This record gives sequence, structure tokens and C-alpha cells, in this order.
Amino acid sequence: MSAPVFILTPQTTTPAVGQAIASGAELVLTGPEARHALTVRRLRAGERVDLVDGAGLRLRCLVTSPGASAKDRLGVRVVERVEEPAPPVALTLIQALAKGGRDEQAVETATEVGVEAILPWQASRCVSLWQGPKRDKGRQRWQNTAREAAKQARRAVIPTVEAPHSTAELAARVRRCVADGGVVAVLHEEATVPLASLPAPAPRDEPGAPRPVLAVVVGPEGGITDEEIAALEQAGAVTVRLGPHIMRTASAGPVALAVLAQRQGLWG
Repeated sequence: MSAPVFILTPQTTTPAVGQAIASGAELVLTGPEARHALTVRRLRAGERVDLVDGAGLRLRCLVTSPGASAKDRLGVRVVERVEEPAPPVALTLIQALAKGGRDEQAVETATEVGVEAILPWQASRCVSLWQGPKRDKGRQRWQNTAREAAKQARRAVIPTVEAPHSTAELAARVRRCVADGGVVAVLHEEATVPLASLPAPAPRDEPGAPRPVLAVVVGPEGGITDEEIAALEQAGAVTVRLGPHIMRTASAGPVALAVLAQRQGLWG
């Protein structure tokens, strides 16, 4: 069985996380992560545990002193330090806000698939609205969902949930993405172009150029309007059909991302 994953930060790990941490280092995980390890996972001395920073660093560790001095302190010894390389393309989910927690379900599953960035989209037919204080609360709720899903999936990278985008802001984002060699697919049940024919992203040759983005746009329960489709296509997005069946907003994005991840060799 794979080792459980816990998130380390400069605030929850002693000594602070940094380049100096290497094999043989002794660390103490503190706070809620340590309490979860001790009270829920009931880790014991000698058991394996992975500590990750959410940005690709994984410390493979052995538990040395579980709760010896307090119930929120887990002592570990680093066995191996691994800097996981970034994949050649950055999977991105652009998810319209949805009611009933379906958008959070999409965030959770897409994180398990391997998405790196998540953009909430306030489409015109969204029933759920993030206005005023709800903007920050909704974004934080999605970020917490992605964080817990990343731990469940044993990932060393936690997807970043960005601020909600209007359609105009999303079109501008798509335009920049395509200019940098990325590909954006808009899922639509009436599209004639199959997802399988989507072109692959084209990485730029310039030194220090960002990795190309491979993004999927998922509309709300009421669908994407013709005006929104036109705006995204004019920005460079490609409208595609996912398959022969109509999927819910919670499942369409993760399924499409899984297909694309396999095609890009990210699951090899």
C-alpha cells in the first residue's frame, strides 16, 4: 500500500522546509496534519509517510516518534528527497460554477486525474453566483477540495484554484494560452469535432518559455450560450464533442482530462 501523504509548510514543519533538507534529516510535523496522522491514521514508529510541499517536492520518510511529546507532533526521518519533474503540458480545468456541489466534485476528480490549475467560470447560465464575500469563500472551498484530493491521490502537487473569471476574462485568458502554444477545448454536446482529433499543444523553443497549457472548458447545467461559444472560439478555443453520451458538469471535465492525459503520455 502506498504511503499516506501530508502537507508540509514552513509553519507546520520543524526545522523549516528548505533546500537543506536531505536524506537522514530529522523533522517534526506539527498542527492539524500531525493530529490527523496520529488520531485518524494512527501512524506508528517505523511506518512510511510522505511529506509534500504541494509544488513537486516529496520527502519519503519513516516515523520515528509518533506523538511522543504532544498529540500534534509527529517526528520523522527523511529517507529520500524527490523533486518530481513537471509534466510537459499543464492540464487545466475551466469549470463553470454549479449548484449542489457538482462543481466541487469536478474539482476533486480532476485533481485525482492530474490537473495543475483550476479556473472557476461565472458563465451567464450559472445558477450559483459568487458575489461579494462569496468570491473568496467559494475559491477557498475549491482550494480546500483540491488540497484534500491531492493528498488522497498521493500527489506532490496541489492544483492552484484561481480567482473566478467572467466570460470576457476567460476569453482573454484563452487568447494568451493559445499564443503560448496551448490548446483549449470547449466541451459542447452539439459540436461536430471529436475530442480525439484535438491537436496537441506546441511547446515554444525559447529558453524559459512557459509550459503549454492543455485546458478543458466545462459549462454550467444550463449549457453554454452561443455568444459564449463565439467569444471563446474567436479567442482560439476549439469546440469539441466529448463522446456519444451527455455527461453532467461534474464528470465531463475530469473524463475529458483523463482522455487527454492518456494521449499526452502523462499516465505512462
